[in-house]
Amino acid sequence: MSKYITTPIYYVNGEAHIGHAYTTFIADTMTRYEKLKGNYTYFLTGTDEHGQKIEESAQKHGKPTQEFADEISATFKDLWDEFEIGYDKFIRTTDADHKLGVQKAFEVMYAKGDIYKDFYEGHYCVSCETFFPETQLIDGEFCPDCGRTTSVVKEESYFFKLSKYEDALLRHYEDNPDFILPRSRANEVKNFVKGGLRDLSVTRTSFTWGVKLPESMNDDKHVMYVWLDALMNYITALGYGKDDANMDFWPASMQLVGKDILRFHAIYWPAFLMSLDLPLPKHIGAHGWWTRDGEKMSKSKGNVISPKEVSDAYGVENLRYFMLREVPFGQDGDFSQRAFIDRINSELSNDLGNLLNRIIGMSEKYSDFEIDSVDVEKYHAKELEAMNEALGNLDGFMQNMQTHRYLEELWKLFAIGNKAIEEHAPWVKIKEGKKDEALATVALVANILAKASIMLSPVMPRTTATIADALNFTIDNASFNELVIDKKLLKLFNIKKVPPLFPRVEEPLIEEAPKSMPDDKPNDEMKQELAAKKEAKLTKSEEDNLIEIGQFFETSLKIGVVVEAEEVPKSKKLLKLQVDLGEGKNRQVVAGIKEFYSAESLINTQVCVVANLKPAKLMGMISEGMLLAAKDEDGLCLVRPEKPKKAGTPIG
Repeated sequence: MSKYITTPIYYVNGEAHIGHAYTTFIADTMTRYEKLKGNYTYFLTGTDEHGQKIEESAQKHGKPTQEFADEISATFKDLWDEFEIGYDKFIRTTDADHKLGVQKAFEVMYAKGDIYKDFYEGHYCVSCETFFPETQLIDGEFCPDCGRTTSVVKEESYFFKLSKYEDALLRHYEDNPDFILPRSRANEVKNFVKGGLRDLSVTRTSFTWGVKLPESMNDDKHVMYVWLDALMNYITALGYGKDDANMDFWPASMQLVGKDILRFHAIYWPAFLMSLDLPLPKHIGAHGWWTRDGEKMSKSKGNVISPKEVSDAYGVENLRYFMLREVPFGQDGDFSQRAFIDRINSELSNDLGNLLNRIIGMSEKYSDFEIDSVDVEKYHAKELEAMNEALGNLDGFMQNMQTHRYLEELWKLFAIGNKAIEEHAPWVKIKEGKKDEALATVALVANILAKASIMLSPVMPRTTATIADALNFTIDNASFNELVIDKKLLKLFNIKKVPPLFPRVEEPLIEEAPKSMPDDKPNDEMKQELAAKKEAKLTKSEEDNLIEIGQFFETSLKIGVVVEAEEVPKSKKLLKLQVDLGEGKNRQVVAGIKEFYSAESLINTQVCVVANLKPAKLMGMISEGMLLAAKDEDGLCLVRPEKPKKAGTPIG
C-alpha cells in the first residue's frame, strides 16, 4: 500500500520557528510509522516563495527577490536535514517543473470554463495574500485574520468559479466525516461554505513575482495568485504537468496544515482538484498553534522559539518527543521549559532510560549479559497480555493523529516493566535460588524494551536505534512483524552496555522568555508603571479573598476517566460524558466544551472532576460533577494529570 504525506510549504518571509518544526515532526513521524508497517511512502515538504509579501520583504532587505527566497528556503532545508527529516522531495515554488505544472492546471481549468477574466475591486491583505469583502473586515478596514490594515485594490483579474463547487464540497464533507481532522475543525469549514462562496481571484497584475500565465493565454501582464500557485505543489511534486512520474501516490493520505490555513486547504484545494478531475486527499489534518509560557509568540515580544536553539540545548529527539506528547492534535500547545524538563526527567530518563540501565545491570550480574526468553511465558503471562493489549491500541491512535495518546499508551509498557521488576524482585529470587524466575523477569523487560522501541522509533529514531543495538536486533519492518504483529519474543542474545540515554536536566538550558509587555510602550516606562501598580495594591482586599485550608478541603477533586462521550443534540456547546471516578458506577457530567473538544477525542482520556457538587440540570439532563478547565483568549483546555492515575484518585 502506498502513502503520500505532506506538510504545507513554508512561506519564506522568515526563518523556521517552533510551529514549522511541529508540523514537520508530525509528518516525519507518520512517514516513519508507515514505512515501519511496510507501506511504500512519499513525504513532501518545501517552501512557498511567490507573492507580493515576498517581493516586499526582499526589498526591505535590499536583495533581489530570487536571492532572498534562495537564502530563506535554504535555512528550512538545512534545518530539516540537520534534524534528519526523511522527506522524499523538498519542493520550491520557484522550481521550473512546479511552474510548468501550475500553468498546465490553469489551462485545464480555463478550457473547462472554470476560469474567466473580469475586474476585481476589494480589500486586500498583503500579509494573508487574501481578498476580503467589506462585511468581514474589522471596523471596515482591518483584516479579520491577522488584524493588519487592508488596501483597496482594483485591477483586472482571472477568477476561478469557486461558487460552482459549493454543493459538491458540502456533499464531500458529509460523505467523508474524517476528511478534516480533528473532526471538531470541520464545522468552521462547513459553516463558511454554507455562508456562500464567492468566485476567487487567482491572478494579479500589480506585482510581478509569481508564476506567469501559460503562453497559450497570450496575457503576460498577469501572475498567478499565491494560493493557486502554492496549493498545486502537492501534485507538481509528483510530476503533474511534466511526466506524472509519481502521480500513482495521489491522492494524498494525509495533508498536514496549521489551523490558520485550513480554509484554503479544505475549500480552495478540493475545489481546484474537482475542476482538474483529480481525486481529493483522504485527510486534511489541522493542528493548533504554539504559545510560550502561556503567551502568544511574536518578534516584538522577543519570545519566538528557535527550534535549532532548543535542539542544540536539549537534543532534537527530546524536542520531538515533547512536542508530540505534550498537546492533543488540533489544540493549541504551550512550550514551557519547565514542562519540557519534567518530561525529560520523568518519562524519558526515569521511565525509559533507567529501565534499560537496570536490565543491563541485572543481566551483567546474574547471567554475564546473556538474555534468554525461554521462561518468560511461563512466569509472566499476565504482563505479556497487558503489553500486547497496549501495543494493539497504538495503530488507531496514530491513524487518528492522536500522537499524545499514542505515546501515553506506549508508556504503559514501561510502567509494566518497572512494576514487574518491583513485584518480582529478581535480586530476591537469586538469593532464594530461583534463578530461572529471576532471569525470566529480566528477559520479560528486555522484550518490553524491544517492542516499545520499535513503536517509539517513528518518534525517536536515533534513541531507539541505540536501544535496539543494545538488545542486539534491528528496527525494521521484519522486526515489527515478528515482535509486534506476530507477538514473538527475542531469541537468545547478549545485551550490550550503553551510556545513559537521557541525562537528567536540573536547570533550563536556554534563556527564558522575557516577561510580556505591551509593544507600544518603552520597557523602562512599563517597569515603573508595573512597580507602581504593585505597590498600590490594597493588602486588605487580598486578605479578603483568602480562604482557610479547611475551606479548600471541603471541595472534593478527583481524577476521572471518560468512558463514553456524545454530543448533546441542539446544543452548540454541550457534551454528555460518562466518567469513571472509581465508585463502581459511572457519573454523568454535562460539560460546555464542545467548541474545543470532539466527543471522540475524549474517550479513554483522564480529566479532573469536582466530585461533591450537588447534581444540576442542564437542558433537562442531570450533571453530577464539573470538569476543571482553563480558558483565555486562545481558547479552553481541560486540566489533566501529568501522568495517568487510577480513576478516583483524590487531588489535593
